[in-house]
Amino acid sequence: VQLVESGGGLVQAGESLRLSCKASGFTLADGAVGWLRQAPGKEREGVSCISERYGTKDYAESMEGRFTISSDNAKNTVYLEINSLKPEDTAVYYCAADLRLPPICGSGTASEYDYWGQGTQVTVSS
Repeated sequence: VQLVESGGGLVQAGESLRLSCKASGFTLADGAVGWLRQAPGKEREGVSCISERYGTKDYAESMEGRFTISSDNAKNTVYLEINSLKPEDTAVYYCAADLRLPPICGSGTASEYDYWGQGTQVTVSS
C-alpha cells in the first residue's frame, strides 16, 4: 500500500489549492481515505474522509464549507480542494487510508488510519 500526496505549495490568503493523493496497492472501493493536517506545534487533526464504496464524504465540523473531497476511480486518486485559504490553514497535509472492513469513515482521528503518505506542505501567506 502506498499513498503519495502532491499539490501543496506557498499561496496567498484567499487563493485555492487542490491536493492529490495517488493510492496504490488497493482500490478506493476497498478502503476509507482521509485527509488530515498538522500545523506546527499542534496535533494532527482530521479534515475530511471519503468512502468510495458507500458514497459518503465526511468533514470535520470546523472544515465544512471551504474544503471539498473528491475521487477519481480511474486514477485511484483522492483530491482535497481548499478554497479561500487562510494563514491558519498552514500545515502539512497527509493522506491516509483505513483498509479495515467495512470501508467506512470513522471520527477522523489519526489513530483510525493504518497507512500514511509522506505529507505535502501547504503554506498560506497573509
